[in-house]
Amino acid sequence: MNGQTLLIALTAAVLVFWSVGAYNRLVGLRNELLRCFAPVDEQFRARQALLQRWADAADGADPAVLESFRAACRQAEAACAHVRASPARAGTLTSLRLAEDILAGARERLPAGTDEALAAALGEADTTLAFARRQFNEAAHAYNRAVSQFPTWVLAGLFGFRKAGTL
Repeated sequence: MNGQTLLIALTAAVLVFWSVGAYNRLVGLRNELLRCFAPVDEQFRARQALLQRWADAADGADPAVLESFRAACRQAEAACAHVRASPARAGTLTSLRLAEDILAGARERLPAGTDEALAAALGEADTTLAFARRQFNEAAHAYNRAVSQFPTWVLAGLFGFRKAGTL
């Protein structure tokens, strides 16, 4: 074996080992992203249950306002179910963000209830959901950085790793 053949074999081995390492890193980051969505989903469901109780307890609310609030809740639940099927897709996360914005607007129009314990539980649920979202977004940013780094983006394109959206 001459020097040139040895150099080519060594270069090929380095490229193969780098490729395997980069692929494993991308898979690990994507799995972390998917794992970080589970707490978001759990907190979202808990908050939705509290919002349902809040809507049920809203005495004297305008029926149209109450119905728009319930419709916004259903829309947010549908968007979350869509994200649950594919948490790494940017489009599904955008639909959840938009549904959450609509829900926030409908929530502002609903009169405050008299149940202080429920209001405190809702505040705590909002805080916990915000924390879970922040963790998900940090995982998404780490994944997106890895997908867009040179030369890893070449492998990402070959194996179908796409940038993830944020909440």
